[in-house]
Amino acid sequence: MTRKPVPYTHQFAQTMCQLGGDGLLLVATKPGGESNVMTIGWGTIGSVWGRPVFTVLVRPSRYTYQFIEAADDFTVNVPTPEMSKFVLHCGTKSGRAHDKLERFQMSVSPGRMIKSVTIDACPLVYECQVIQKNDVNPKEFDASIPPRFYTRGDFHRVYYGEIRGTYAVE
Repeated sequence: MTRKPVPYTHQFAQTMCQLGGDGLLLVATKPGGESNVMTIGWGTIGSVWGRPVFTVLVRPSRYTYQFIEAADDFTVNVPTPEMSKFVLHCGTKSGRAHDKLERFQMSVSPGRMIKSVTIDACPLVYECQVIQKNDVNPKEFDASIPPRFYTRGDFHRVYYGEIRGTYAVE
């Protein structure tokens, strides 16, 4: 599957719909070459500081957290409907137990603009360089945000990834 560069707004509505549905696949690759993938359901695409940005939230308890911290970049991969079992697995099982990419025989390719890999089966990918990160401050929540999102006190780190490249199959 050959991907070509596209604007970061390419299929924006579909990507946001899928993010709020079954989720997208976030991958980070450590400098030694080891990668981990997780399903994400929280994030957004927009413009911050005059740059295209994909903002994602990752809890420090997640295995992927250490990968993003080490890599300082990540990819967001938009899966096909046929990948639903893989997406579900990546959202419910930790990479600490096994290599999810290997278990599902998902081939990957090096990023064009960053170090982290992309998942070959995904028709749309975003390559993102971390340009800012901060931790969610529980004291600043609006009262309408239910505490059920943080029953263990495991508050997310917010990563602002400058979209260095967006690639899609024709």
